[in-house]
Amino acid sequence: MIPWGGVTCCLSAAALYLLGRSSGRDAEVLKTVTRVNQLKELAQLLELDSKILPFIVAVSGRVGSETPIKCEHSGIRGVIVEETAEQHFLKHNETGSWVQDSALMLSMSKEVPWFLDDGTSRVHVMGARGATGFALTVGSEVFEESGRSLVRGTLDYLQGLKMLGVKRIERVLPTGIPLTVVGEAVKDDIGEFRIKKPDRGPFYVSPKSLDQLISNLGKWSRWYKYASMGFTVFGVFLITKHVIDSVLERRRRRQLQKRVLDAAAKRAELETEGIH
Repeated sequence: MIPWGGVTCCLSAAALYLLGRSSGRDAEVLKTVTRVNQLKELAQLLELDSKILPFIVAVSGRVGSETPIKCEHSGIRGVIVEETAEQHFLKHNETGSWVQDSALMLSMSKEVPWFLDDGTSRVHVMGARGATGFALTVGSEVFEESGRSLVRGTLDYLQGLKMLGVKRIERVLPTGIPLTVVGEAVKDDIGEFRIKKPDRGPFYVSPKSLDQLISNLGKWSRWYKYASMGFTVFGVFLITKHVIDSVLERRRRRQLQKRVLDAAAKRAELETEGIH
């Protein structure tokens, strides 16, 4: 019988080891990117290192836009806004009990051209949604209860539903917050500088600094490796225990079989002597 517990632990250890190596490589790659201390230096750096493709840089600044979006519910101004609306209700299950459930009614996303500004210059950011570390903050979360009327209640009951209300959530990338962006620096046709996702290389959009990103990746790399070692030791223990138990079980069966055969031989011998 295959010791699935031990095999599973060893496979998990291998997966964690690969994750640790990947995090370690990512940390080493981030150490090699060109740090832009002030955005006004980007033009000179791009000109000097124009032969390096892709030219990966790390820039920092505050989010800004010429045409920010004003959130409908929170009033926050942002450059990326996502709104979802979920209908919450009670419904009958197979046993006739009421259970709570929800269904997505609306999922809407808006984005306007935006940039980072550090006071010395600006750089536009493209395709931030696909970057590692990118996250929107919750601008507002409200629950609108459904109206209670006799007709609506009767219809819902006949359908096996009880409407509770609508939950609306606004997620936003607000203007004015500091961000660090790691990606490919390019100059477009009208002379503006942009950071975008490179064909190969890192792409990060995060509120953490570059040093914090490197430190976090290093910590995760070490944690994955320690966890991999732990799973490996435990998996080897389970497999070894299974092998030892199997060997002992076979030995016990052989000994039992030998005793049975010996007893049968003695019984046959006694029966033969009794006949004579």
